[in-house]
Amino acid sequence: MAYDDFKKRIRDDWRDTLRSILGRARSLGSSAVLAFDLDSTLFDNRPRQARILREYGVARSLAVLAACEPRHWVTGWDMKEAMRACGLEDALVESHFAEARRFWAERFFTSDYCVDDEAIDGAASFTHEVVATGARLVYVTGRHEAMREGSVSCMRRHGLALPDDDRVLLVMKPTLAEDDDAFKREAHARLGRLGSVVAAFDNEPTHANDYRRKFPEATVIHLATDHSGRPVELLDGVISVPHFALGS
Repeated sequence: MAYDDFKKRIRDDWRDTLRSILGRARSLGSSAVLAFDLDSTLFDNRPRQARILREYGVARSLAVLAACEPRHWVTGWDMKEAMRACGLEDALVESHFAEARRFWAERFFTSDYCVDDEAIDGAASFTHEVVATGARLVYVTGRHEAMREGSVSCMRRHGLALPDDDRVLLVMKPTLAEDDDAFKREAHARLGRLGSVVAAFDNEPTHANDYRRKFPEATVIHLATDHSGRPVELLDGVISVPHFALGS
């Protein structure tokens, strides 16, 4: 499903859906569990992407890439598209892509770079509203343990609810090598043991669908931000939202 198609799925009453999730969590209190992905769900990682491409541009004397900004990452994780948006001509995009991708991979999955992420609109406030209901908030992310320090630092900088190993948990892959899809499916069993899963939030259609199948009584929210680009259709019942800002 294309990026713009996900945007079209957003209903006018999406804020009511988020408010109803908080209401259900409040009614269940400490037995309620809400799961949140990080990248492109609570955090916008385009600043991290742009920083890496800028550094590559500096290292390879490519001025247009050295001026890369988050806005050049138009629909997510497509580096070729971002390189073109920066103004790099097609022939140079093709000749540099493989090396730029390696340069990116060495940096993107690190604490030193994830601190550059920005919070999705309303994300910080929403995480605190979840905690205020008495529910347990669980960050379930494909980031690996070596990124814990940078991830928590970024949460602190943007005012998100911080992991405390009690009511707020941060569940990460043990190592980078683990497959994201398999890890998140394994994490579902842990969520089920913690209590009643009220809602799950993820930007990846594959992961949102997995939540929908595993927890049919939960409200599954898809963040219509960006995604890996895999051609996956969202299951019926998955609700798309643009961000977390509820307004007045």
